[in-house]
Amino acid sequence: MTFLGSRLRHLLELLDGDVAAVYADLGLPDVRPRFAPVVRTLARHGPHTIRDLAAAIGVTHSAASQTVAEMVRQDLVRLEPGEDARQRIAHLTDRAARLLPVIEAEMAATVAAAEAFDAELPYPLSRLVEEAVAALERRPMRHRIGPVVISREM
Repeated sequence: MTFLGSRLRHLLELLDGDVAAVYADLGLPDVRPRFAPVVRTLARHGPHTIRDLAAAIGVTHSAASQTVAEMVRQDLVRLEPGEDARQRIAHLTDRAARLLPVIEAEMAATVAAAEAFDAELPYPLSRLVEEAVAALERRPMRHRIGPVVISREM
C-alpha cells in the first residue's frame, strides 16, 4: 500500500535535500531552501510583518513564523516590534544582504532545474501542485475524510 503523505514527504526531502546540499557545497550549511523566498521578498519589498510575509511567499502564518525564527538564529533576519505589540517586523540582516547574490544565483539555477524536471514528466509537477493546493483550499482534506469516517462509525 502506498501512503500519499509519506510519498509527498519523501519527494520534498529529495527536492529540498539536494538544494540544501548545494548551499552546503557553497559553504553555507546553515542556509535552508525555505529561507530563499523570505530573503528575496524582504530584499525586494523591504521589511514585512510575519503575516504579510506569509501571504507574500504563500505559506501559513505558523510556517512563516517558524522559518523566520530559525533565520533569526542564523543571523539572516532580525525582528523588531510593530505598531501593534503583537506584530513583529522582519528585516534582513547585513549577513543576509551579503549572501543575497549567492541566494539569487542558487534560486535562478533551481528554477531552471525545476523547469527541466517538469519537462521530463508527463504532467508538470509545478502545475499539479498548484492544482492540488487549489482543490484543497476549495474543499479541505478534513472535509473529504470526515464523511467517510462518520459513515463507518454508525
